[in-house]
Amino acid sequence: MFLRIVGIVFPIFILVMIGFAYGRKRRPDMLVANTINISVFLPALFFSALAGKTFNLADNTGIAIGCAVVVLGSGALTWLVARLLGMDPKTLVPPSMFNNVGNMGLPLMLLTFGDQALGAAVVLMLVVTVLQFTVGIWLLSGRFHVAMLWREPLLVAATAGIVVSLTGMTVWPPLMVAVKLLGDISIGLMIFSLGVRLSTAQLGAWRIGVVGACVTPITGMLVAWVFGWMANLSSVEQNMLFVFGALPPAVSSFIFAERYGQEPEKVASIVMIGNASALLFIPLALALRL
Repeated sequence: MFLRIVGIVFPIFILVMIGFAYGRKRRPDMLVANTINISVFLPALFFSALAGKTFNLADNTGIAIGCAVVVLGSGALTWLVARLLGMDPKTLVPPSMFNNVGNMGLPLMLLTFGDQALGAAVVLMLVVTVLQFTVGIWLLSGRFHVAMLWREPLLVAATAGIVVSLTGMTVWPPLMVAVKLLGDISIGLMIFSLGVRLSTAQLGAWRIGVVGACVTPITGMLVAWVFGWMANLSSVEQNMLFVFGALPPAVSSFIFAERYGQEPEKVASIVMIGNASALLFIPLALALRL
């Protein structure tokens, strides 16, 4: 069991460390690479996974609902924690809700559950993305416009992929191969980019950073366990949802906090300490469910 967990976690963390070391030495500007990844590579991955013949939307309804419950439920629990500790809920709650399903979660799901889990893993990422661009923006700014969703290439590509899946359309195989090749670039680039981002983060506001680092996986795993049991999900779905709940805060939480002026230095601390603490919580989640 120990060797299996190491085999799952090691490829992710070695790439994070390579990105971290490269970031420390070279200080690369990852803005262009990350923009291309979000605008081209990740949408290609979403489309190829959702439009593929092995994907069935009905088969992934349970895990999609479970993902939404985990995101919203962990946010509600963290709101209570923030109130009890006298912290600003707008600072602590969003990072606990929107975890690192992209940089860390997607590769982790594939390494843990195999390539057949790609469709479900993309659904998890899709649900988190939609909620972050709706509920997340509303939490930080108090406003939201539906038109904002259609400016996101990820959501447009996901919608196109779902339409292809539901209608049974056949995409020209060479075109699908080309799209898949683009999508395959995204996973390694996401992990490397996470390491580079962490290399420039400042360890400030350590108290709220530690609280966020612990609250995020604990509430996520708790809500995932309760929902999986109550909804009578399959064992594989329960395991995927539980591992999803154990993921650390997303780097994008810092970007949103910076955009809306919501104590970005504290959110950066939550993200940095949270991703470091994943060395503890992810192996724990894998040990409990595998």
